[in-house]
Amino acid sequence: MSPAEATLDDARETEDLTYLEAISSGLREEMRADETVICLGQDIAAFGGAFKVTDGFLEEFGPERVIDAPLAENMILGAATGAAIEGMKPVCEMQFADFIACGFDQLVNVAAKMHYRQGIAVPIVVRLPSGGGFSGGPFHSQNPEAWFLQSPGLKVVAPATAADAKGLLASAIRDPNPVCFLEHKGLYRHVRGEVPAGEHLVPIGEARIAREGGEMTVIAYGSTVQLALEAAEQLDEEIEVLDLRTLAPLDADAIVASVERTGKVLVAHEATRSCGVGAEVAALIGERCFELLDAPVRRLTAPDVPIPFSPPLEQAVLPQLEQMKEACRELIAY
Repeated sequence: MSPAEATLDDARETEDLTYLEAISSGLREEMRADETVICLGQDIAAFGGAFKVTDGFLEEFGPERVIDAPLAENMILGAATGAAIEGMKPVCEMQFADFIACGFDQLVNVAAKMHYRQGIAVPIVVRLPSGGGFSGGPFHSQNPEAWFLQSPGLKVVAPATAADAKGLLASAIRDPNPVCFLEHKGLYRHVRGEVPAGEHLVPIGEARIAREGGEMTVIAYGSTVQLALEAAEQLDEEIEVLDLRTLAPLDADAIVASVERTGKVLVAHEATRSCGVGAEVAALIGERCFELLDAPVRRLTAPDVPIPFSPPLEQAVLPQLEQMKEACRELIAY
């Protein structure tokens, strides 16, 4: 960025928004700027969405662009794919990320493969309210990102801040590929920050250093970014926090650069352990950074069990701050 660009960026007007408000702002900005952007999902129009992200959209954009759909995720994604092929930019809301399973075929076997099979762009965004922490139980608390990492043709993003939530959503809408947009429900009203007003874009595929440090690196995304930052502050150690932001494609260069700086890595995410993002990051580090490591790569994840309804059991399953702090202490002392 040039000095002139930096000055211009510093001078931009900002808004203090929650994570949820930032998503709503980003979607509204894109709909105002581009009439081909439409929304469809269950209860998103008159009701304003299960979490009120699209509250007021029906009044501003009308029923032809804010479409209430039946309780049929496969139909929502199929209709969105067809609309995208015809030149629209649909944004689909799954009320909960778990329900994407009902639309899996249209997303993975149709939308993701259209460019490879026929050279046709399918610019759809699938908004996936994900994650636990509110006693939603096993059908409303999953983190299904790993399901999509095995599907060529899909991009997967998972913002951790309000500014990134707005900027990544705008970039996802403008991307010619299908994008799975994971928005953690636990961040909706508990994370807020300064967000650029008006148009705001964050590039897909670029991680960010959320905190600089030289002792060790925590590689995280979504809810665990906040845990890592809290742990680093409370421990008062030189802990670097790398926020992946995009899970497919991964920013391999940023991961390698952080390992080069610290030599010790903790990979943290709320999703279950097996065959997930953490496993892929650990494998990448083992392949490209083995001789740079001062300790084995460690992971902090949920165990491979469904998320319980019971609040104490849910807390026992999901990564917690004390677990993050203890994992950091052990890795620093290795």
